[in-house]
Amino acid sequence: MINKMIIGKKEFLFGEHTYIMGILNVTPDSFSDGGSYNTLDAALRQAEKLERSGCDILDIGGESTRPGYTKLSDEEEIERVAPVIEAVKARFDLPISLDTYKAGVARAGLLAGADMINDIWGLRYDNGQMAEVIAQCGVPCCLMHNRKTAEYGSLIPEIIDDLKITLEIAKSAGIQEDKIILDPGVGFGKTCEHNLRVLAHMKDLSDRAAGGLDYPWLLGASRKSVIGRTLDLPANEREEGTLVTTVMAVEAGWQFVRVHDAEKSARTIRMTEAILRSW
Repeated sequence: MINKMIIGKKEFLFGEHTYIMGILNVTPDSFSDGGSYNTLDAALRQAEKLERSGCDILDIGGESTRPGYTKLSDEEEIERVAPVIEAVKARFDLPISLDTYKAGVARAGLLAGADMINDIWGLRYDNGQMAEVIAQCGVPCCLMHNRKTAEYGSLIPEIIDDLKITLEIAKSAGIQEDKIILDPGVGFGKTCEHNLRVLAHMKDLSDRAAGGLDYPWLLGASRKSVIGRTLDLPANEREEGTLVTTVMAVEAGWQFVRVHDAEKSARTIRMTEAILRSW
């Protein structure tokens, strides 16, 4: 696996620390915080809070991807995210990730100042157009596993096989290997039981000796339905469950967690890493 990555102006060193990608949804309908930050002032206040709390990357999204979400046109999504990206870029030093699976939105967001692309369809949505944009702009990307139906014969090997297809698309387009982060897609194209098994097998996904993929990995389980269904809790009461998944990501040696609450996550990571270093 590569031992470092440059995102924006920041160098990320891999091997001993798990970094935080903070979520900033500028949407009216996200499952957890829809409508909370869909004005520019509110978005900037939240960006400042995330930066103060220990966030390493800010992930800005303009279209909710919760079950049953309303798909936006490229123009609508760009209108939501581009002004926020520009404003955050002018005020803060945080690297900015743009959460989109649409090539047109990605290109506009990168022009507005985004430093990387977070693609929930792992380059498989638009016949290679997203891969071309990422390759042409030379930016890092987080490529997530996803399926239209939650049907598997053997879950973990099939996730790995699907991601190998994503990596082939990336390679064919000219995306450099040292600019790729992988995401197993908790909450996407999977049942609750599937999601629990993904969380239980994180080391297998990232361990080449176990048949996994030797890349930097990101876990995006924050407040997801697998936590809500397991604990029978609404989205705004899932923080303890989220922190458990963060601990497991650190234990698995993963490089990033994508979370809503950066402050509690930063404390959790520090404590877990201290224990692991002592052990």
